[in-house]
Amino acid sequence: MKAVPFTFEIDSPDFIPSTYDNHIQRRLSSMKGQYLDQDTYASLLAEADPLLYEVYELQRPTVPGELLHGISIVHPGKVGSEYYMTKGHFHEVLETGEVYYCLKGDGFMVMETPEGEWAVEALYPGRVLYVLPRWAHRSVNISSDEDLVTFFIYPGNAGHDYGTIEKKGFRKLVLARDGQPEIVDNPRWGQAARP
Repeated sequence: MKAVPFTFEIDSPDFIPSTYDNHIQRRLSSMKGQYLDQDTYASLLAEADPLLYEVYELQRPTVPGELLHGISIVHPGKVGSEYYMTKGHFHEVLETGEVYYCLKGDGFMVMETPEGEWAVEALYPGRVLYVLPRWAHRSVNISSDEDLVTFFIYPGNAGHDYGTIEKKGFRKLVLARDGQPEIVDNPRWGQAARP
């Protein structure tokens, strides 16, 4: 962790930072209960454990005043008719926002509040998304052959609450229907992590 101002490069085509402190790899096995088609999920997992997404973090102290940041890369693919996606999270400090800047690919950010509001916004190169405080968020890659790459930045003390989403899922899903993405209600919402 650097103690002086610093720079780094995020050049195409891969946009992996020229320097980073932590590389997280999330595989299909880490998404138990999150996909609608649990039979297909189990079948795919029995064959292999594909890499769904990666995060390259530039670590900073987890205190107010610092900004945590890095690159998220969601790979293309589907589980049944549902696209590869991130686990999604609320922030532990609920009243904190996050900014995403899309560098490559096409996708959506699925969002919701504890009170039941929801929104789904498109992500494409050059688009900036501000996720308001109190909104859980999940990136979804709708491309068949290209990574969805975003730069993210959020307050150092925000933390991550993955548990709420693991237990309930998101209210909305993005499914492939007739070759196009469609936003639908999640019929398993509230029971997502149950077998």
